[in-house]
Amino acid sequence: MADNTAPSADGHKLGLIALIAIVVGSMLGGGVFSLPQNTAVTSAIGPVIIAWIIAGIGIYFIANSFRVLSDLRPDLQAGVYMYAQEGFGSFIGFNVAWGYWLMTAFGNVAFAVILMDALNEFFPGVFTDGNNLNSIICGSVLIWGYNFLVLSGTKVAGFINTIGTIAKLVPLILFVILLGFLINYSQLLTNFWGNAPQITTTVNHHAESVSLMSQILAPMTVTLWAFIGVEGAVVLSGRARNKKDVGKATLLGFIIALVIYILMSILPFGVLSQPELALVSNPSTAGVLAKVVGSWGSWLMNIGLIISVLAGWLAWTMLCAEIPMVAGQKGAFPRAFARTNSKQAANVSLWVSSFVMQAAMLLVYFSNNAWTTMYNISALMVVPAYITTTLYMAKICLNREYDAYAKKGRVLALTSGILGALFCLFILYASEIQYVALVPLLLTCGLPVFVWSRKEKHDNKTLFNATEYIYLAILLLLDIIIIALLAKGIISI
Repeated sequence: MADNTAPSADGHKLGLIALIAIVVGSMLGGGVFSLPQNTAVTSAIGPVIIAWIIAGIGIYFIANSFRVLSDLRPDLQAGVYMYAQEGFGSFIGFNVAWGYWLMTAFGNVAFAVILMDALNEFFPGVFTDGNNLNSIICGSVLIWGYNFLVLSGTKVAGFINTIGTIAKLVPLILFVILLGFLINYSQLLTNFWGNAPQITTTVNHHAESVSLMSQILAPMTVTLWAFIGVEGAVVLSGRARNKKDVGKATLLGFIIALVIYILMSILPFGVLSQPELALVSNPSTAGVLAKVVGSWGSWLMNIGLIISVLAGWLAWTMLCAEIPMVAGQKGAFPRAFARTNSKQAANVSLWVSSFVMQAAMLLVYFSNNAWTTMYNISALMVVPAYITTTLYMAKICLNREYDAYAKKGRVLALTSGILGALFCLFILYASEIQYVALVPLLLTCGLPVFVWSRKEKHDNKTLFNATEYIYLAILLLLDIIIIALLAKGIISI
């Protein structure tokens, strides 16, 4: 094992196509195959359209902040972590790196759950609900399989991810084309705003009318989950052959994913009514296409899901290893995380990440709704990274630091920063409280790692400066409030 921390040689770098594939591959994971049911379970077609418009605009501002910052500050490799540290100090930077790392780890476990659920279509009863014993065993095998694949080097993993991304786009495009030609378009206008009583849960099938605002807010966590990965090219910016490709890949990847998401959420309403869509088992695209073309449609979408998850899992494993490695290089994580092997793969970071994923995979066995739990936690753990990036964008525009890097575009950059940050707060407001409550608790779990890295860097000096003590006090206060609410049964996890 080599202890290398220098940038990789050109032969291990990623080009524009590979970076776009990382962005698209990170976003278009297994969740896209469940979009019809995930959105229809709470909302009619009209509110779903509005939710995607709001999400698309909000994520655009976030993506544009990443794009602009990658062009302005190419020196800040793995920008999701570095933007936070550059703008708000080491403690905030560490928490962003820690939270993003946990997000990618939990996201991979979510991939495992939905992958096993898809395999159950071909092996009925073997992988029931994606969290039985067989699912845990097979998911664990894949975790370690990807561990060794990424250890073979970024170039190899990036090439395989590009092929996988192209392969998983095929069934998604076929789904859109087939529904585009075969659905009943007049049905799209039926109960457009969800005024009629609707099934709001697949558990108790309780029918009731739901307010328009509730229907718009309900899918917001789903939309955020769908867009996680838009920053993938920025995370791997240190591996890019041309730094200018990072911004291009971010914007192009976002546009491709947004178009696919909107079509896949809206067209199924021309096949089934909202109450019917709400009851379709996941991956719901399989049930929807089977209704249109027969059983082969279900097979096609389940095969597409398997390919999609396998490719997305690879992209996220690369991201999962990259963040702690760069954080280790910069001193936010312990130096051990910075070590790479002869293939320039982040081996220590990758091994630790795989152990974390393995532990989460074992916990999935005890979850009643493993998929929902994992994607909700993952979606919200990315919010600290998004909000600090957008706030840093706004900060450099307001203090005129932007002008030192570029002569134009400051107004759009400032708008992106402010509105992107407001969108992040809106997501927290729209999300379920039990998952929001987990965010500060999980961030607090990283304190021992921060103390370890700070001791390495400063020896016996003060672990926290004055500003960091304020941040720490706020975090601990939130923990105390959440624990009190849990103890009183006001919220439950």
